[in-house]
Amino acid sequence: MTTLITAAAFRSFLDRKDTGSIKAALADRHPADIASVTASLAPEEITQILLLLPERRGAEVFGYYEPAIQVAVAGQLSRSDLARLVTAMSHDERADLFNRLTPDQQQALLPGIAHAEREDIRKLASYPEGTAGSIMTSDYATLTPDLTVREAIDRLRQEAPDRETIYEAYVVDDQRRLTGVVSLRDLLLARDEVQVSSIMRKGVIFAHVQDKRDSVVQKIADYDLLALPIVNGGNALAGIVTVDDALDAAEAQRGRRVLQFGGNVAPGGGPDLDLRASSFLEMFKVRSFWLIMLTVFGVITSTFVAAQEEILSQTIVLAAFIAPIVDMGGNTGSQSATLVIRAMALGDLKLRWRDIWFVIKREIPVALTLGVIIALLEAVLAYFSKGVGGDVLLVVGLSMAACTVLGGLIGALLPFAARRIGTDPATLSSPMITSIMDLLGVFIYFGLAYAFLGHLLAG
Repeated sequence: MTTLITAAAFRSFLDRKDTGSIKAALADRHPADIASVTASLAPEEITQILLLLPERRGAEVFGYYEPAIQVAVAGQLSRSDLARLVTAMSHDERADLFNRLTPDQQQALLPGIAHAEREDIRKLASYPEGTAGSIMTSDYATLTPDLTVREAIDRLRQEAPDRETIYEAYVVDDQRRLTGVVSLRDLLLARDEVQVSSIMRKGVIFAHVQDKRDSVVQKIADYDLLALPIVNGGNALAGIVTVDDALDAAEAQRGRRVLQFGGNVAPGGGPDLDLRASSFLEMFKVRSFWLIMLTVFGVITSTFVAAQEEILSQTIVLAAFIAPIVDMGGNTGSQSATLVIRAMALGDLKLRWRDIWFVIKREIPVALTLGVIIALLEAVLAYFSKGVGGDVLLVVGLSMAACTVLGGLIGALLPFAARRIGTDPATLSSPMITSIMDLLGVFIYFGLAYAFLGHLLAG
């Protein structure tokens, strides 16, 4: 097996206009491999490579690029070349691309596409983001119940070149209502004269076009389906979501959750950040939102600490323990929130009192145990490293234990609060939890300091 030529080699071929070497390098390569190795090239270079491929193969390669790269490459193609590429793409992928184009690009593209494809794009592109309709494809095979097995196989043979999958054929009536499903295996094993209605499976698992994307992914996983049929408001078959599209949607959602947990996605929607493709303005707007919020928390916290000048001047060693105490609360909260959000994403936890109480019962003993151990460790280290007295050790130990327990509980319960108000739990990012615990931590620390060391001020 030969190694796929590097992006630098492709760039060298392009500079020398050596199209023969490019075609040889692309021959017999999987489209995903071609997209992977050429993704780092400039959009105009990718465009030149795609135009050297047959239309269908070029469309397959194009489908593996990240959305930002697709849009950039589409901007480099001529109107006729873009129309041919879009026509050759799978139905769902071209609808996704259409939604990412600017209105001017959309208007320029549509006249160059055949009427049937144009209407298909408009229909699929009209469904709101995050719904089953937004990830479905109209590229599926249908049969009618009155067909014989021989007739059904003949029809599938004719449709196969233009269909994304024919392993499951959907049986519809004259109004396109879903009545059953039949697998290619069932057709091949049945006698030629038997009608499709006799071998189709009824009680088909399906979803509606307005159902949430996550629920579609979950159904495909729960029932181990190759594809899930999607029906419209009149229960007519509108499209299907294939297992590979469901996996792509799940992966994209996981990526978005990672960004949100790190505070890199603006609340209320908006584009995900992409280090390579996002513009300076997008990077600035999204990241500045979180940093401004965290700055506000930081100012409040620092103002409160500055107001404790009197007790700090009497027991200056207290200042040395502010950072580890408040950090422990934030770290513990982030751990708990991560576990709860992961369980929610996997469907193990839902917004119900039974699950909330379960999390509380699990978190309290763990947080208490961690708090006691961390407090004892902190006290021992403080005694031997700084030689502080018993009163200060008591304040430090109790503060560490309280912040650990409180951080664990807040981190575990905030995702449920987010679900209750209709917000993605992942938007409760790690920096936000840390900032909340910074503020609460200094309240707890200095509150205990005044309780146990207040006599120093009176003296």
